Amino acid sequence: MPIASTSSYTKVQYLQRQAASLLLYQSVLQGEVGMAFLELLQAIRYTDADARGCLQAYGSYFHALAAKNQNWEDYLITQLLFSENPFTRLAQVQEFEDLPPALVAAVRHDLQVLQSLYECSSASLSEWIQGVAHMPISPVVWYKEQEFVGVETFATYLQELDNWGDAVEELAAYYRQCGSGLFAEYRALRWQAGQFIGIRYSDPIKLSALVGYESQKDALLKNTEFLLSGEMALHVLLYGSRGSGKSSLVKSLLNEYSDVSGKDKAQGSLRLLEVAKSDLKDLPKIVEHLRGVSQKFIIFVDDLSFEEDDDAFKALKVVLEGNLTARPQNVVVYATSNRRHLIREFFVDRPAPKDNEEIHAWDTMQEKLSFSDRFGLTLTFEPANQKTYLKIVHHLAAQAEINITPEDLEFQALQWATRHNGRSGRTARQFVDFLKADLRLFATNNNTSNTEH
Repeated sequence: MPIASTSSYTKVQYLQRQAASLLLYQSVLQGEVGMAFLELLQAIRYTDADARGCLQAYGSYFHALAAKNQNWEDYLITQLLFSENPFTRLAQVQEFEDLPPALVAAVRHDLQVLQSLYECSSASLSEWIQGVAHMPISPVVWYKEQEFVGVETFATYLQELDNWGDAVEELAAYYRQCGSGLFAEYRALRWQAGQFIGIRYSDPIKLSALVGYESQKDALLKNTEFLLSGEMALHVLLYGSRGSGKSSLVKSLLNEYSDVSGKDKAQGSLRLLEVAKSDLKDLPKIVEHLRGVSQKFIIFVDDLSFEEDDDAFKALKVVLEGNLTARPQNVVVYATSNRRHLIREFFVDRPAPKDNEEIHAWDTMQEKLSFSDRFGLTLTFEPANQKTYLKIVHHLAAQAEINITPEDLEFQALQWATRHNGRSGRTARQFVDFLKADLRLFATNNNTSNTEH
């Protein structure tokens, strides 16, 4: 098998040795882009007679960068900052001076390796391909304006350093503030099949879009600020009529407190973790995993209710009430429910005077009825009356820039509520979304008709 020219062969061989010598940051090169990069180096080093394998490897590398919509340099720094390894985890809970010297030395080595890979730009690779494949022009270079999302400050600092090995202490400070792994990369996550899954496109609902229930909103905001400031926040139950905005209010917190450019750096540390009722049995394990992580977590459980002898009931009870293990201060549970009493109870469950099945049957029933009291804060959402419903409609219509008379808007809104799901915030949102689309379609068709005539 023909070998690349001596110059490119030596450079590629050096880069391959460097990549193979990583001690802690192997994950940086284990994604699609990293693997395509390594395969391209191998293809350049050992070029086919007609260079087809080399060209195909470059195509795969180009495709991987385009799919990520990142430059090679951007990708490498982002992967470095999102990596999860013994150093990134320990740096979040220990002062830099207390970190094991061998761990610090390993990070210094890996940073120098990653710097050498960073300096191997896509333009350089394209020129090597041109040389080993004897092409008249070099292949197209993938390029995109640099765009670091959420890591701008440290990325700029790293780019300006002559020796990345000098950045170990700054890198530890970054992990202490911003975390690592999925929790650094995603603001919204879900627990699924025994693992954390990042949600790339979380619900964009804003707090400003929610009207009504002001006292409930203020209480939830204050409790969330306790969590962000490191104080002991309360677990919260939001219960009430369907469509009243309970779930939307919880999801809006993520957008309210995610401005990392604000004065309060703790705001950017909020994460929303969705846990389905079927996965509540894993709750104690989830909470232990989050203990000691630098971010603050709201565990969001939507539409909560239990059947009798439900294992999920026992798991949630342990988290709410605690056990011998101290409760972590960076985790709270926010649950929504349409039921004040979360465990379904039937008349047959009520103890009869001659009930001989259980000696303390009344105690069991009271435990079921009082389960919701184990939440430190309970917020009640009453059904919306007509005045509140129309207030929400007017607010949403103004945000959507719907230009019709207030009388016509209210008339149509009340008709919609009668024909559909009754008066609620959800109904108001559905009505305004439908009206906005209908008016736009009408305007488009009208303009088309006028043009044709």
